[in-house]
Amino acid sequence: MRYCFQLQIRPDRIDEYVERHKAVWPEMQDALRATGWRNYSLFLREDGLLIGYVEADDLAASRAAMEALDVNARWQAEMAAFFSGTTPSEDFPQLTEVFHLESS
Repeated sequence: MRYCFQLQIRPDRIDEYVERHKAVWPEMQDALRATGWRNYSLFLREDGLLIGYVEADDLAASRAAMEALDVNARWQAEMAAFFSGTTPSEDFPQLTEVFHLESS
């Protein structure tokens, strides 16, 4: 299944957030793959609006599996200060798909 979500990056932390994502820890990337995250992308608007896209068989199960891993706890602790409002370790707002070209 395809999932899309939104979060908000603090405007004063956008540049650093981008830099951190140029060097996501290899063990974090491995953990995402191992827990079922596929085709995962983040898109950032200049005002800090962050849109995430991921494919997974069951996003809730993949998120739960990630939450059980130490590498995720360490990554989320380092990244928490970048977010305004909800953080990825909380329940981020998912967007509802209303059209998909390949399904029409």
